[in-house]
Amino acid sequence: MPDRSGHVRTESAAPGWVSRHRPPEQSLFTGIYGLVLASALVAALDPAGEEADPGPDALWVVLTALASAAAHGYAHVIAQRASADRVVTTSRLRLVLHEWPLVAAVLPTVALLLGAAADWWAESVAVDVALLFNTVALFGWGVLAARTAGYRWPSACRAGAMDMLIGLAIILANALIK
Repeated sequence: MPDRSGHVRTESAAPGWVSRHRPPEQSLFTGIYGLVLASALVAALDPAGEEADPGPDALWVVLTALASAAAHGYAHVIAQRASADRVVTTSRLRLVLHEWPLVAAVLPTVALLLGAAADWWAESVAVDVALLFNTVALFGWGVLAARTAGYRWPSACRAGAMDMLIGLAIILANALIK
């Protein structure tokens, strides 16, 4: 039954493609988290007065994403261990490995930085394009998450717009700080 926001709570509400290719909630969460992380990291690059160094910057973005994914996955393991007081099992290892969307979400940003390292464009261009790409991707992930939850298109687009505001806030902060 739809409510005023256009959300439909029935399982059959998800449209064709979404119901057949429903991403797990964990993938949506870590993918969005990875995009926000990539945006924050790339916005912090190239402080005023320092020389651009996109190769090492790309490496730091990847290493930070890997460390964040490992820490987040391990936090799940600790929480599970605390609640069940059992020995770590392979299912707990899977908890760590399920953080791969976080790392995958930073790869477009890394690719743009590597393009700058290859002198295809300036690092400042890579940063600007990465921030724009990640902001648009946040909108897309937000829409996908809402559609997966059964929201209709207008409500899903509003949800995507709210997610996109995170990216816009990072862009605004980047512009104000630099």
